[in-house]
Amino acid sequence: MRVISRSTIRTFWERSQYSDSEQPLRAWYKEVTAASWKSPADIKSQYRSASFLANNRVVFNVHGNKYRLVVAVKYEFGLCYIRFVGTHKQYDKIDVATI
Repeated sequence: MRVISRSTIRTFWERSQYSDSEQPLRAWYKEVTAASWKSPADIKSQYRSASFLANNRVVFNVHGNKYRLVVAVKYEFGLCYIRFVGTHKQYDKIDVATI
């Protein structure tokens, strides 16, 4: 998969209070760029805790469920757009379907 907007996750881990997210986010990025997802089932087989929402949004729990990562997947083009990364509290304040 081609990941669009990697800078979003890099900016997040560069904040001192979230520096512990760097290694888990780097690992996620490496795994996803090596993947070839054709359907939600492909994601689910790799990430059992992934949640699927409207508008092809997928929510990943990162760093032992400490952070949430929301992506929009375009299966037909092999693209994964990073839409949000943050804590659970920050996640609760967004509308995942429109972000």
